[in-house]
Amino acid sequence: MPSEESEVVVVGAGQAGVAMSEHLGAHGIPHVVLERHRIAERWRSERWDSLVANGPAWHDRFPGLEFPDTAPDAFASKEEVADYFVAYAEKIDAPIRCGVEVTSVRRHTHRPGFRVETSDGTIDARFVVAATGPFQRPVIPPVVPDGAVPVQIHSSGYRNPEQLPEGAVLVVGAGSSGVQIADELCRSGRRVFLSVGPHDRPPREYRGRDFCWWLGVLGLWDLETPPQGAEHVTIAVSGARGGHTVDFRALAADGIELVGMTRSYEDGVLRFAPDLAANIALGDGKYLALLRAADAYVERNGLAFPEEPEAHVLGPDPDCVTDPRLELDLAAAGVTSIVWATGFATDYSWLEVDAFGENGRPDQRRGVSREPGVYFLGLPWLSRRGSSFIWGVWHDARYVADHITIQRGYLAHGTTDRPGLTPASGNN
Repeated sequence: MPSEESEVVVVGAGQAGVAMSEHLGAHGIPHVVLERHRIAERWRSERWDSLVANGPAWHDRFPGLEFPDTAPDAFASKEEVADYFVAYAEKIDAPIRCGVEVTSVRRHTHRPGFRVETSDGTIDARFVVAATGPFQRPVIPPVVPDGAVPVQIHSSGYRNPEQLPEGAVLVVGAGSSGVQIADELCRSGRRVFLSVGPHDRPPREYRGRDFCWWLGVLGLWDLETPPQGAEHVTIAVSGARGGHTVDFRALAADGIELVGMTRSYEDGVLRFAPDLAANIALGDGKYLALLRAADAYVERNGLAFPEEPEAHVLGPDPDCVTDPRLELDLAAAGVTSIVWATGFATDYSWLEVDAFGENGRPDQRRGVSREPGVYFLGLPWLSRRGSSFIWGVWHDARYVADHITIQRGYLAHGTTDRPGLTPASGNN
C-alpha cells in the first residue's frame, strides 16, 4: 500500500472533523480528514427516520453557513443535518477522504510524529486529531438475555414502529432518544413502557425564547465542569412535531406507562428500581430552577418578555408514578421488543498511544491530550457544557487548531540552522 505524509491527520468527518478542517485550513496547516464511511454518516444511517435536531436551526449550526431550507426557529431533519455538513465541507474545500478507515496510530520511534495505518495505506503525521465523537459503540446493558423477547435493539438501530414485531414495547432510557422513540411508538398505537432514570428536562421554550437561548444568556452553556454526580445525566428535550417540552406527566396521560430504572431480569420477569418518583422530581427541580433563573434574568435586564406563570404549574403525578410498577412479566404484558436508549461508549482501540487515564477515557484538557501531538474533539464536556453540540464543537476545534499552530511555531524555530531537527511540516 502507498505511504504519504500529512502534517495533521484528522480521524472522522462528522461535525467535529469538519469543524477541525475549517480551522486548520484557516491557519494554512496542511491536513487530511479520514472518514471510513460518508460525511456525517451517523446522522444518516444510525438514527431513526423521524429524527430532527434537538436545537433550532439558528442555533445548531456553524457560524459560516445557515441551513438553506429550514426556518431559523424550526428543527432540521436528520438528512438536512447530514446534507448541511456535506455542503459545509464543500464550502471550505475540506480535504476529506471517505471510505478510508484508520486501523492504528502509533508514535514513531526516535523521530517526531506518528505512523497512521489506514485501509488505503500509511500516512506519517506530526499531529493526530481524534474527531470520532462520543457515539462510537452502542451500549446495551447485559440485563435481558438473548431470546427473552423476539427483538432487542439499541436506539441507534431503531428506524420506525413498522420495523418492530406486533406487540408492546419497552423503551429503556429517558433522554432525548428514549422519550422521542417512546412517544412515536405510542402514537403509532403500541402499548409502551418507558424506563426512566435520572435526567434533566429543560423547557423547550419559555417566555418566547428557546431553551438554547436561555442557556446561552444565563452562561450555562459555558459551564466548564458538570455538577457533581451529573456527568452522565441525560437531557430530555425534543424538536419533534415542531418542538415541545418533554413532560413525563403528559406522556403518561397519552398512555405510556412509566417505570423506574431497569434493574434485573429473572424467569421472564423484569424488575425496576423504586426510584421513578425521585427521578421525575429531580427532572422537575431542574426544569423549575431554569424557569426561575430566566425570570430573574428578565427582571434584572428590564426585558418586556411575556409572562408565563402556567409553565411553573406541574400538575399531579400520574398513578404510575405514585404507585409504580416494580415488576413486569414480559410475556403476560405482550412485550415483544425492547429498545435500549442507553447511550454509547467511545472506542479508541485504534489509537495506540499514551493518551488515556486508568479509566480508559482520554486524559485531556480542552482537547489537548497528555500525549504530545494527539488531540480529542467532539466529546461531552471537552471544554464546556456545549462541547458535544454542533455549535460547541466548532469553538473547541478553533482552540485545538490554535494549539497546533503554537506547537508548529516551537517545532519550526531554528530548524533551518540546527542539524538533526526536522521541519514543522512533518517531513521525515
